Amino acid sequence: MFDTVLIANRGEIACRIIGTLRRLGIRSVAVYSDADAAARHVHLADVAVRIGPAAAAQSYLDVDAILRAARDTGAQAIHPGYGFLAENAAFARACAEAGLVFIGPTPDAISTMGDKITAKHAVEARGVPTVPGIARAGMTDADLIAAADGIGYPLLIKPSAGGGGKGMHVVEDAADLAPALAAARREAAASFGDDTLFLERYLHRPRHIEVQVLADAHGAVVHLGERECSLQRRHQKVIEEAPSPLLDAATRARIGEAACETARSVRYRGAGTVEFIVSADAPDAFFFMEMNTRLQVEHPVTEEITGLDLVEQQLRIAAGEPLDLTQDAVTLTGHAFEARVYAEDPASGFLPTGGHVARVVHPEGAGIRVDTALEDGLDVSVDYDPMLAKIIAWGPDRESARRKLVAALGDTAVFGFPTNVEFLRALLGLPDVVAGTMDTGLIARESGTPSATSVDDRVFAEAALLLDRAAAAVPGPWGRGDGWRLGRPAARRFPLVVAGEGRTVEVRGSGDTLSVGGRPARVRSHDAGTVTVDVGGAARTFAALVDGETVWIADRGAVRRAEPARAHHGTAAAAEIDPVLVSPMPGTVVLVRVADGDAIEVGDAVMAVEAMKMEHVVRSSVAGTVALHARVGDTVTRGQTLAVVTPAAPTPIEGART
Repeated sequence: MFDTVLIANRGEIACRIIGTLRRLGIRSVAVYSDADAAARHVHLADVAVRIGPAAAAQSYLDVDAILRAARDTGAQAIHPGYGFLAENAAFARACAEAGLVFIGPTPDAISTMGDKITAKHAVEARGVPTVPGIARAGMTDADLIAAADGIGYPLLIKPSAGGGGKGMHVVEDAADLAPALAAARREAAASFGDDTLFLERYLHRPRHIEVQVLADAHGAVVHLGERECSLQRRHQKVIEEAPSPLLDAATRARIGEAACETARSVRYRGAGTVEFIVSADAPDAFFFMEMNTRLQVEHPVTEEITGLDLVEQQLRIAAGEPLDLTQDAVTLTGHAFEARVYAEDPASGFLPTGGHVARVVHPEGAGIRVDTALEDGLDVSVDYDPMLAKIIAWGPDRESARRKLVAALGDTAVFGFPTNVEFLRALLGLPDVVAGTMDTGLIARESGTPSATSVDDRVFAEAALLLDRAAAAVPGPWGRGDGWRLGRPAARRFPLVVAGEGRTVEVRGSGDTLSVGGRPARVRSHDAGTVTVDVGGAARTFAALVDGETVWIADRGAVRRAEPARAHHGTAAAAEIDPVLVSPMPGTVVLVRVADGDAIEVGDAVMAVEAMKMEHVVRSSVAGTVALHARVGDTVTRGQTLAVVTPAAPTPIEGART
């Protein structure tokens, strides 16, 4: 076994790998960019080395810098995590040439499976079924358009390189194919440095099922069961579970053997994942999609039901040890779910957010696991993928695991910027998810955001209690928090607005309490929009932040803002027509579709902004003449003006009085 391992990655996966290295007594080396100098993985590792500025191309993708860090720290092996250089065959070769062990498969296996076109050909030769389509190297947009009718619509455009749903587009109509191909090439080139595309038939009600495999250098291959990864938005997984509720025992055995045969086709070594697409209408028929030659984001659910540490297995295989388990010895116990916490705003179409983490609250308890990069005071950059943490729940059966994850997400809060935690909690409550009958189009059919929980009186009461305690801390008689006066003490009144809803909270009694609902403060609601809180008993804290008269309260996965009614400027109305086009997220302008002074119409695309590997097109809501305020390559902030449209003068109506 190795003495020192360098982790060529960042975020929660770097922290998770460090945990296994520490348990095995192996010295860990972290690398970091300027944006990550204060990141959690940096201070968790035994040694940390700066490798460059924030841009990934100059840090986490800089092969020379990473190899130099390994050499300078005496590392014997490099774990690539996932993303960045994890599936880069040239990096694996460079490690070998530098005398370092790459903790992953051979460069040849990475090359074959990293190109989805060659991968399809390789597995077809072994009898593994693949989705109908066209996959040839070097096809132009014109070639793909010419082949589309023969495949049939709807089509799925897929980049040959990379993964994670980047560059994938579903096309329902021939008229939409050309612009979708152009967007897919831009996204693929930006994410993977390779804009090669191919087409597949898009299956109705598809389920995304993947199988975890382990293979050693001595020819042994086993699978560890499957994971259900059908809950996706824009082809990016958000909730995974193991095992899949779709498959029966016979299909599980067949798909597992197909995954092992896929690994054998390239003499695979290490931990890998074979992804299949299965129609919900025909669950016994499955088709190979791709093989990920690395550890998957969702590997914890497999660990929870098998009792295996997949990072430890990777290390032992890379050190030349044979697998110490056979297929018959693999047992699946219970059920596990994983939810990915992202720095994104579901209410704004899942646009990336990010910023300063004022406070983070993680769930705890039996059967709960948290893989995270978050901690208080962290600055989350838009330079990298928006995933922040993973909340994992295990139970003896599917429903108990689901309920446990729902509760865990309710105990999760990130104060500082929007995240998808409340969305994840609502998603787990949808009837199709509860029944296990979901497919990859479920989130889109739900308009992207399942109904959020309404604001209950508890949130208003907690905000008022915090404001009441803050007022009581003011020195002198004016800061007394007991409502003292001649006669009976008066209630302290706090007219508040939360998420557009208004309540007046009356706080009665005194004490240093910070809880409601009878534990120990009692909340009573009245028809006139008034909430009464009777204070008393011992204090129990809850997750919140106070800034002057504004309070942020953690509420079942959401972070609610409570503010005085006098400071509230009305509830959110329907979006108005606005001639000022602003960036919906922090990022970089990657495309400008118009010239300064052009006449544009309603709905015309003006610019495309990219952040955290996602591209968003900004369109005009008015017709008129456009004045550009940004250009390609500019770094913009959320809300920054990109362009201003001078509305076209209305056409006079003949006979109308002016």
